[in-house]
Amino acid sequence: MDLSSFNNDWLIPLTDMAVKSSTINPELYNKYDVKRGLRDISGKGVLTGLTEIGEIHGYNTEGGKMVPCRGKLFYRGYNIKDIVQGFLKENRFGYEEICYLLLFGELPDKKSLKEFETNLSQYRQLPVDFTRDMIMKAPAKDMMNVLSRSVLALYSFDDNADDTSVQNVLRQCLQMIAYFPLLAVYGYQAYTHYHGKKSLIIHSPLPELSTAENILHMLRPDSRFTRLEAVLLDLALVLHAEHGGGNNSSFTTHVVTSTGTDTYSAIAAALGALKGPRHGGANLKVVQMIEEIKKEVKDWEDNEEIEAYLNKLLNKEAFDRSGLIYGMGHAVYSLSDPRAEIFKNYVGQLAEQKGLKDEFMLYSKIETLAPAVISKARKIYKGVSPNIDFYSGFVYRMLEIPVELFTPIFAVSRIAGWSAHRVEEIVNSGKIIRPAYMSIAPRREYVPMDER
Repeated sequence: MDLSSFNNDWLIPLTDMAVKSSTINPELYNKYDVKRGLRDISGKGVLTGLTEIGEIHGYNTEGGKMVPCRGKLFYRGYNIKDIVQGFLKENRFGYEEICYLLLFGELPDKKSLKEFETNLSQYRQLPVDFTRDMIMKAPAKDMMNVLSRSVLALYSFDDNADDTSVQNVLRQCLQMIAYFPLLAVYGYQAYTHYHGKKSLIIHSPLPELSTAENILHMLRPDSRFTRLEAVLLDLALVLHAEHGGGNNSSFTTHVVTSTGTDTYSAIAAALGALKGPRHGGANLKVVQMIEEIKKEVKDWEDNEEIEAYLNKLLNKEAFDRSGLIYGMGHAVYSLSDPRAEIFKNYVGQLAEQKGLKDEFMLYSKIETLAPAVISKARKIYKGVSPNIDFYSGFVYRMLEIPVELFTPIFAVSRIAGWSAHRVEEIVNSGKIIRPAYMSIAPRREYVPMDER
């Protein structure tokens, strides 16, 4: 039964009342110096915790002022550019190594990494009949909801689900790192079979394959993929695995973990946060926006025509009329997003292999032109540059990953960071996270029912 199919006309006047009673005068946020989004007007975040897992660096402080600089990202103190250069130079996949680093704080040696990969591959086996009973029998149209539901269902298969000791939480997190690719891909296969009337093909993961290779193996009917395709997907997983404790989903992990709840509830909450289009769903918006640009801009090499369309986007005259150029700008980074810079170096190679060089050049032109267009039209307190979402959707499209899996692939990657943040919150035994909200409601006298 469709839960929205009831006669809901009675909600129309109540909706108006709810909106009226919930509306707060925007000027009051300035009056009481409320840091909306836990950020001040310059974009600097309100300090709410400490972490050793990830660090985002987008500005320097000089003379008490924030000075934008080229962005840097560190995993456990290591520059992400050095990490990526290291495993690519040695012709290795990097995601499993990143999981080890984020969880245990050190880069693994060959023996430790091999043991970790072997143990992780042994976890890539869902509970008996889970695929049939929890995924196939209730296919859903949104894969993020499938992931959330599956994670909560796993609670019922864990005899020690509520044990929050570090060893038990590590076991649960490692199992979910191994499970997530299966949950996402199998959820999509069930969706295309029951809702799209396509053949149902379920490939079991192979122990000798990396996480990225297994995703492509399980997703494609013929299980075939090129080395470059697997390298690009692995790189996407590495670059999305962690982004400091302040991003919405990682902060959610800390908040929910601080209550003392179980791992499955904490990760389901993080998935709910990531699902939002302001967080994990941004790359899909970029792809949709570019598709519109490809239709509306006749000459992809004409800078003036491209600039004119970008201005239409900012003026809410084009695409979804949100006033945004999706994929441009970031809450912390200003002059550059290091993840986007790393990604771009390899995106061009895949685009050439796939015969999409012209489209890649269009992306490059928008990347070059958009910052100046935005700076001219808007008051910018810091620089603006393309973020990783600007290119990740294009990569997923080239990898023939369906749009329904764009955000779930983000989750497959970020479960590593969420796991590390959950462990960090448990180990440090912090207080329950409970920020302050100021009530501005006037005091009123109670009115008896007959006098209302």
